[in-house]
Amino acid sequence: MTKGELVWKGSRASTSTLSLVEGSVDALRPATNRGKNVFHATIFFVLLLPLVYLFSRTGAYGSFLWPRTLGDFTYLRTHCADIPPIAVSEFHQRQAALAQTLHALKASAYIAEPGANALFFGNISQSSWHLSERPLLLIVSPVSISNGSIKAKITVLTPKFEATRAKLLSIPAPNVTYVEWAEDEDPYQKAVSSLSVSTLTEGTIFVAESSRLFISDGIQAAAPGVKVTSAPLSIRSLRERKSPAEVALLRCANEVTLLATRAVRAKMYLGIRQSETQQLVLDALASAGLSDGSALVLFGENAALPHGGPQDRVLGKLDLVLFDITGALHGYYSDNTRTFALKESSIPSEHLDMWHSIHTAQQTALAVAKEGVLTRTVDETARAVLEQAEYGEYFTHRLGHGIGLEVHEAPYLRGGSSDIIQTGHTFSDEPGIYIEGKVGIRLEDCFVVGPDGKAAYLTEGVGGAAHSPWQP
Repeated sequence: MTKGELVWKGSRASTSTLSLVEGSVDALRPATNRGKNVFHATIFFVLLLPLVYLFSRTGAYGSFLWPRTLGDFTYLRTHCADIPPIAVSEFHQRQAALAQTLHALKASAYIAEPGANALFFGNISQSSWHLSERPLLLIVSPVSISNGSIKAKITVLTPKFEATRAKLLSIPAPNVTYVEWAEDEDPYQKAVSSLSVSTLTEGTIFVAESSRLFISDGIQAAAPGVKVTSAPLSIRSLRERKSPAEVALLRCANEVTLLATRAVRAKMYLGIRQSETQQLVLDALASAGLSDGSALVLFGENAALPHGGPQDRVLGKLDLVLFDITGALHGYYSDNTRTFALKESSIPSEHLDMWHSIHTAQQTALAVAKEGVLTRTVDETARAVLEQAEYGEYFTHRLGHGIGLEVHEAPYLRGGSSDIIQTGHTFSDEPGIYIEGKVGIRLEDCFVVGPDGKAAYLTEGVGGAAHSPWQP
């Protein structure tokens, strides 16, 4: 290639390149305009963002416009991490005590469906075996052995097609007899036939009080000459009066439930919704290691209905907040209620007066709850405090209930009851005031009647009862 050719080719290339560049610029001009539009829009939203931020913190729809990450509650898990479930040896003691009681009552058997009673004596809960029309039954019978002592015979009646699954249940007994019934057989005849021959003519059969009616009816029809009835107090009290291991579980469950309330309160703000708060509480309970968590969260006048209504209220500056929370630790439940205010709340003086009246009623009731006292007396004591404060008509429910493997179980602190408080009993203490359309306030702590016959809150280890609406 000559020098002239090189110059000519270079000029042609330069011209061609220039044309290409000019064409590219023309093609890019619309894109540049679009870029300017995007840039301007970005500037607009950046300037708007602080306004949205402020509105989200103060407006009723703030949590919708600006979802928040409120942190986790995993630190709560350590609180009950070292509390063990009920030991196998304690189950054996329960079974032996039941067998001895049955023998003393000249009874042939005690029968329970999956649930709290079967869980207490045989570790069979409704979560491990859901109830259906096909009965699975725990049967405990007293058996005399050669040295004259009484031991418990443990039998499980199971649908035949589910026998393998029934045998996988973790039943803490040295020997378990499984009686299977086929679909074309009468399960109750099979249950009765597993008992001694004398049962057909003598010896009461006790059925757990929570069992469904068709269970006791079926047993009665299969053994027409035998008395079939609900378990008496001497059997029920085996579960009502808690052991030290049970109290330890109840204590920790109630403590960590109260800690969850305080943790969630610290994350709340004016403008948050009930539903959002409820989810935070459930997250806190799960993080704490509690199962079957439940949270009733009510703001302001919504709490005037003791168990709430359908409205998902936004938290206002004048609103009190009511939490009623439960959760289970190895099957044993907590139940704790707090009515509180946020730091930035401005609570009407009348509502604060109600809060303090309820607090006084709760503390007065605790002081009266002692071994040997009628349960109705404790209820009457709390009610008298609220009546003196002229709020008596607004205290519309019983003072409390027993608590353990069920959130609500016998005995109860209620008017008209003749039950006698005994050591080992555990109760809720929860007076309240409910004025529909205005306000609802309730405070609840569970207590145990100790070996000294006196009552003590299960939440004492984390501060006990609430101190003020701002110190729950």
